[in-house]
Amino acid sequence: METLFFGFLTEQPLWAVIVTAVVVLLVLGYTGAPLLLWMLGAAVLLWGFGAPVWTLYVLGVLAVLLLIKPVRRNILSAGMMKFMTAMKFLPVISETERTAIEAGTVWVDGELFSGKPDFKKILKETYPDLTPEEQKFMDGPVEELCRMTNDWDVFQKRDLPPEAWEYIRKERFFGLIIPKKYGGHGFSALANSSVVAKLASRSGPLSTTVMVPNSLGPAELLIHYGTDAQKDHYLPRLARGEEIPCFALTETDAGSDAGAIESNGVVFKKDDGKLYLKLNWEKRYITLAAISTVLGLAFKLRDPDNLLGKGTDPGITCALIPSNTPGVQLGLRHDPLGVPFVNCPTFGRDVVVPVDSIIGVVDGIGKGWRMLMESLAAGRGISLPASSTGAIKAVMRLTGAYAAVRKQFGVQIGRFEGIEEPLARIGGYAYIYEAARKFTCGGLDKGAKPAVVTAIAKYNFTETMRKAINDGMDILGGAAISRGPRNMLANGYIGIPISITVEGANILTRTLMIFGQGAIRCHPYAFKEIDALTRGDLKQFDDSFWKHIGHVGHNKARSFLLSLTRGRLAGSPVSGPAARYFKKMSWTSASFAFTADIAMGSFGGNLKMKEKLTGRFADILSWMYLGTAVLRRFEAEGRRKEDEAFLHWSMQYCFAQIQNAFDGIYRHMDVPVFGWFFKGPMLWWSRLNPIGSMPSDQLGSRVARAMQTPGEHRDRLTDGVYLPDPADMNEPLSVLENAFRLSVQSDAVARKIRDAVKSGKLPKEAPSKLVVKAVEAGIISQEEASLVAETEKARRDAVAVDSFTMEEYKLTAIPEGMEKTSPEDIAGVEA
Repeated sequence: METLFFGFLTEQPLWAVIVTAVVVLLVLGYTGAPLLLWMLGAAVLLWGFGAPVWTLYVLGVLAVLLLIKPVRRNILSAGMMKFMTAMKFLPVISETERTAIEAGTVWVDGELFSGKPDFKKILKETYPDLTPEEQKFMDGPVEELCRMTNDWDVFQKRDLPPEAWEYIRKERFFGLIIPKKYGGHGFSALANSSVVAKLASRSGPLSTTVMVPNSLGPAELLIHYGTDAQKDHYLPRLARGEEIPCFALTETDAGSDAGAIESNGVVFKKDDGKLYLKLNWEKRYITLAAISTVLGLAFKLRDPDNLLGKGTDPGITCALIPSNTPGVQLGLRHDPLGVPFVNCPTFGRDVVVPVDSIIGVVDGIGKGWRMLMESLAAGRGISLPASSTGAIKAVMRLTGAYAAVRKQFGVQIGRFEGIEEPLARIGGYAYIYEAARKFTCGGLDKGAKPAVVTAIAKYNFTETMRKAINDGMDILGGAAISRGPRNMLANGYIGIPISITVEGANILTRTLMIFGQGAIRCHPYAFKEIDALTRGDLKQFDDSFWKHIGHVGHNKARSFLLSLTRGRLAGSPVSGPAARYFKKMSWTSASFAFTADIAMGSFGGNLKMKEKLTGRFADILSWMYLGTAVLRRFEAEGRRKEDEAFLHWSMQYCFAQIQNAFDGIYRHMDVPVFGWFFKGPMLWWSRLNPIGSMPSDQLGSRVARAMQTPGEHRDRLTDGVYLPDPADMNEPLSVLENAFRLSVQSDAVARKIRDAVKSGKLPKEAPSKLVVKAVEAGIISQEEASLVAETEKARRDAVAVDSFTMEEYKLTAIPEGMEKTSPEDIAGVEA
């Protein structure tokens, strides 16, 4: 039998030999077969096709070199280590970068980076809901705080109303994350996020004021790193609002580059025998600094006499400084685009505090950078995504209603295809980012601290908020650019760049952090290889390097076969509308992982300098994460039939962004030897067989129509947006919602009149005249005519814009009491 089998093989033509070999290799690669099976498969093929005996000897030698670990380690791996070290092939990681990479945990991002994500595992990730206690807080204090805050008044008076400040303290809004045993609420990440999102839908300065103390700051750092004495002293006071916190990190030359911090503290011993710090700093862009009572400070600690026993230069450290300490200078204000939240510089000149002001005291010495990196998830993963989502959903509700109320050429503007297009984008964005907000909070509440995911969240949420508000401005047109109490968009539009800038500027977040750190942190082997090279650990390098080689081959085979089958070869953990998207996501992950490995292997340590390329890799990783969150939401919410248009639009949009990023990578993949392959065949194939394309016009119409249809579906998709009392006609949103409701109710009446005009029963005249004639002709009833009149009155009120007398206008342009700080004043503070 064996003779017949091998004889059969040797009689096959060359093309059959090649096809058989390729199929065997692809199967082994796709299944991730161990190296032993590869060797056995190669041996069978060589023997079966009558290859010379010497080729089998060569294969045997290779088997010994590759399969016997001590031999492989000392012959192949040792030489590879020397070569890579000499060529400086892998990136040199500074201590600051190492700390950032090692901080936190790898979560879903590791699955997506693997090339073969386990979607069954991902679907088991928490997609949380608020607890009854958290929901009660949302329905009570959060609603009330929104009610007592008028955004127009906040901008005019340059501050929140006094009653809002008092209510924030009374209801412990600054203690959302502080454990109950210290007097805080001890809320989940989701509750923290939900509070900020609703406040953001009402007023940007209000949400900023509440979110900062519950983000990166004294409370967050104390909870995780403070001593019991520090927690007992500060946390109850912070929860009650008796202490107003801020955190001073950013400097003139140390924004995203925190390693460049110049603020310094020197350890010294006083005559009383106790140890103290002498601190000097110049910080800027510090929210709440001017009104703070306790200032969190990041600085470089020096200990010339090694009094602390941690060396003479322990490094970046965090401490808490009472704002009334001699030498602390506060009081100046920045003016961030006119948005009236408290944002300020702060200066310290020879500020002396006890050494136990260091957060964690001895345990916190020199660990400030790690503390910051591990705690940034609050700002990047909770606060800014929450405020962005709240804004996007508010824009969705506003524009959907406005498009149904505003008329041009006698027709609601929402029926024009040109308006449907931005409406669909806004609706799709709202569905995507609400999914990602809750999905991310679920991971954080479970204990994950995913630095890469939270960087993805910070960048993409804030960028998309900018797009959504810009689309909203276009839809509302003149109503959006005319400032006044009726305008619900302009203040948000003005403040957009602030979110883009804080917690790490978006340009650097995209080009350096998401993929720059992700390529090392989330890759199953890259960081282990770099670490092994750095430490000269041959055993670890040998294990990681050869597994990495197998990983590349596995993903190459998966990428190739999934591309040929458009993902159909991959499995899906679910059936139904989302199944095909899970398969395409597997295809995307395999292609991403393989291409990323080629880039890392070709550019080596220089890859992080290829920021245009890393930015495109970051885009793919971002949209994989956002798409995965959408799939998790759709399944978690029970595959609602009415949500299918939003699912399809969202996923198609995600894959279109991924496709665009892949095309950009292939077009600019200037790697040695294989560059032509990516720019030629790969780019050609990518365009011929794209992973995705933009949603169809018909699908966009379905999303836009849903936004213009009142009812449970619209309310659910915009849940969490602050809705004022419907009867309060001093509230512009109530005015608009009333006109929206009436417009929908009177649609049937308007249709009767239009049909009568088309059939010749009524003349072609102004709509106001046609109503009367329609009643006279018996086409509509008097009650229906009254409804049309009421609707027209409400519609005109809803689309009206504010106007001012010259005196009023001057007050709105330059608020009373607003004075410009002179250069001499600034010089006096800095002196």
